[in-house]
Amino acid sequence: MTFFYLAQNGYIDFDGSVTDAYREAAEAGVCAALPPELQPLTEGIHALVQTIYDPDALNDMLANAHEPKVKDNPLNENFFKQEFQELWRRINQRYSYLVDFSSSELIDKAVKAINEDLIVATLQYTKTAGEQVGTTFERTGSKTEELDRAMISTVPYDLIGKVAQGASLTRQTTAGILSGIEAGKLAWFRKNPEEFIRKTIDLIEQQKAAVIVEHITYNPSAEEPFSADIFNMSRASQEYEKAYQAKRAIQDYVFTDGTSAQSVERKFAEDMDIDDNVVVFAKLPRGPKGYFIPTPVGNYSPDWAIAFRKGSVKHVFFIAETKGTMDSANIHPIERSKIKCARRLFNEISTAGVKYHDVDSYKTLFDVIATL
Repeated sequence: MTFFYLAQNGYIDFDGSVTDAYREAAEAGVCAALPPELQPLTEGIHALVQTIYDPDALNDMLANAHEPKVKDNPLNENFFKQEFQELWRRINQRYSYLVDFSSSELIDKAVKAINEDLIVATLQYTKTAGEQVGTTFERTGSKTEELDRAMISTVPYDLIGKVAQGASLTRQTTAGILSGIEAGKLAWFRKNPEEFIRKTIDLIEQQKAAVIVEHITYNPSAEEPFSADIFNMSRASQEYEKAYQAKRAIQDYVFTDGTSAQSVERKFAEDMDIDDNVVVFAKLPRGPKGYFIPTPVGNYSPDWAIAFRKGSVKHVFFIAETKGTMDSANIHPIERSKIKCARRLFNEISTAGVKYHDVDSYKTLFDVIATL
């Protein structure tokens, strides 16, 4: 599952080597969220990946064996301030969503995307010749040729079934998409079935996510609101060495994403903590037991809840998502769709007086507030 996560997000290349995209995301602290079942292991997984190019990546994970293995990070008096209680009352409501769109719309957009953007690598193999000289071999030549997968593979593929399952579509809708693909593109399936299926699913999901955002509506759910207990997550003792000890947060320690001491999230927390415009803020806990907004492409957890001093900014209550870039083209399409769903909920549908936006710095946050 970890390998699939790395491959899906472009963090490893065809040979399994770590890409520059991963190095940059890790340095900025903006790596894509792991699947829910792996999120408790986030720090360890990323540290192990980083040891491939940084042997010291695990150093901070070594701790005194006599220290308690787990420490609590309880809510402090900031949580009980009137400003945060009012903010929490406005955002702890749970929501359900409804999406109503025609399958023909999705089929048209998916076919267009696949015909324009699908590229499938041809499998190749290299034959190397050499001769033994003493106790060593010396290469005398090599030749790279295309592998005719259709001639050697006897594995049957249910193409419609695989794509339908991967993209969470009916077989009828999937068949409508595949039948519209150009013959030249479809021919790549025989040369590299696994990559064809994986990339086709990815392109369909991107288009499905885009269609969903255009047609989604949110309504308050009958479920119980989020409890303050979601903040009471214990942490391994060694994690506290890298945590930020804050004055204005609802907990004494703020645990930011990324391994860099100057990651986007860490710098954002530090800037909030020294700004007199901020009364109180919270790092919203992730995962199925944390704070999340449901979307058709997976639950989405924003990063921050902020209560500003009244009269200091245009909007007192704000939900923020910190990213390493404001260029939406550099954000994975699925994550981009989740962000758009959150914008619709807080900025268009909800009347709770809470605004939402993704930002790449604390300065950008104020620029955004002025435009909403």
